[in-house]
Amino acid sequence: MASGVREATSRWESQRSFDELGRPLRDITFCVVDLETTGGSPDGGSMITEIGAVKVRGGEVLGEFQTLVNPRTEIPAFIAVLTGISNSMVVDAPPIESALPAFLEFAAGTVLVAHNAPFDVGFLRHFAEQQGRAWPRFEVLDTARLARRVVTRDDAPNCKLSSLAKAFNSTTTPNHRALSDARATVDVLHGLMERLGGVGVHTLEELQTFSSRVSSAQRRKRHLAEALPHAPGVYLFRDDRSRVLYVGTSRDLRTRVRSYFTASETRSRMGEMVGIAASVDGIECATALEAEVRELRLIAEHKPKYNRRSRFPEKVHFIKLTREPWPRLSLVRRVLDDDADYLGPFSSKKTAEKCLAALHETFPVRQCSDRLPRDPSGSGGRAPCVLAEMDRCLAPCDGSVDEPAYAAVVRQLRDSVLRRPDEVVETINAKMAALAADERFEEAGVHRDRLAAFVRAAARTQRLSALTRCPEVVAARRDDDGRWAVHVVRHGRLAAAGVIPPGADAHSYVATLRLSAETVATAPGPVPAATAEETEKVLRWLESPGVRLIDVDGEWSCPVAGATRHLAIHDAVNQSRLSLVPFGERSRTLTTVHQPAR
Repeated sequence: MASGVREATSRWESQRSFDELGRPLRDITFCVVDLETTGGSPDGGSMITEIGAVKVRGGEVLGEFQTLVNPRTEIPAFIAVLTGISNSMVVDAPPIESALPAFLEFAAGTVLVAHNAPFDVGFLRHFAEQQGRAWPRFEVLDTARLARRVVTRDDAPNCKLSSLAKAFNSTTTPNHRALSDARATVDVLHGLMERLGGVGVHTLEELQTFSSRVSSAQRRKRHLAEALPHAPGVYLFRDDRSRVLYVGTSRDLRTRVRSYFTASETRSRMGEMVGIAASVDGIECATALEAEVRELRLIAEHKPKYNRRSRFPEKVHFIKLTREPWPRLSLVRRVLDDDADYLGPFSSKKTAEKCLAALHETFPVRQCSDRLPRDPSGSGGRAPCVLAEMDRCLAPCDGSVDEPAYAAVVRQLRDSVLRRPDEVVETINAKMAALAADERFEEAGVHRDRLAAFVRAAARTQRLSALTRCPEVVAARRDDDGRWAVHVVRHGRLAAAGVIPPGADAHSYVATLRLSAETVATAPGPVPAATAEETEKVLRWLESPGVRLIDVDGEWSCPVAGATRHLAIHDAVNQSRLSLVPFGERSRTLTTVHQPAR
């Protein structure tokens, strides 16, 4: 760490000649803190397992703080895999009632710094309130938020701590231990300050309010927003040849587009796009949901250069359970109307392969791609493959299994995909726990990623297919302005949207809207008649508070024991740990899920 301190000190020495206002950064004492926890939210019962902090001023380390914390609860296996902190390590550690006061004494009078500060500071404040302690009036700096304003894609692929540590040549590699991650965050903080010093940021006040400078050329284009309405809709930036550069959506078109020409727009790519733009078109929409759906469709149609997401909805993969005498799982690019069962869609082939591996780990169906006759042994059979010798394939090719026994395994597989994923969850969790117990954490991480891919895919398939089966769903919700927004959804596709005018007869308006709605034909197989992303947006609206179902044609239901119930803890922990993944270890970017109590 000593070399890192010397390097940081030299950075500050190079900035001492700047004319500064406010509180000079070199005079500020920062306390860079990082936590390890049992989950993603203290409100959900998650506890702190480790606190690490580094106190720095002017590039010099003044002190370090580190303590394990006894969470008084079992540390989930997947958290042990992620952090390396086990139950035995914390059994003699102080509880949070002792650890928190010690940390607050260490951090007194400093500016708190954390990477993804809402997570770390949120935990600390929660337990301070729980203990009846007054929370000190810390000023807080979030290096993740600051990096998003400063670091470009050329510097780092993203603003995770691991990527930034690599970009700024940190002397410490983040490893999901609190003190190591805090040390890495110190180097990231110094790197960001050094970069910002070159553009005139020398005080804490300037650092807290920094945003990318807007060129005079950008400001001169503010008139492009003047003709747009203050209404929800979609906007399209076009170049001088009317080619679409970027598509976006907003509840207030004029206000949103104007923001591209002010300091509130901090994305470097957007600054580049605005410099090229020659015009902006606005499409007013009846509701915010209609605007979101139109945005997706326009992005898919025009594939604008400056939109990063949703440009290629056709590039997806599915896992297919074939319909043949000896069914197997196959990775395919499209769904056919062939009465087969499909899992997906997957936007990434790698994710699909992880999911496929989880299913093959659980069910020993054949993995060869040959079409086998109903009686393979009748045509001479063949020697069993390596998978059969490892008991990972029932080997129908050499007559090792009869058709009823094989069909029973296929029924279990199909049930896991469509209705109840417990067998896959239990099997992979057991393997992961055994590997973690043997300290084979990398292998356990591989199984964790496979399980996460499966649970996400199964939950997505079950939710999408439930709405897709309905020929029509009509629903309404009262918006903040008191008006009722109405949407007609057919086979998962938004077919019509409208707002009931004041004083109008609601029943007549809805009837007219249904008559004018788009005619939607069913898509082949279980996929919706729209992109999966569009149907998911529709689902989020239908499931939002205050929505009233007016009419449902068909049965809209998901399995009670379906995959969705496994997602909660995975999503919470994955979100909280996402920024702290060590570079080069993609197996740790996803958190596994656990088996809920029955």
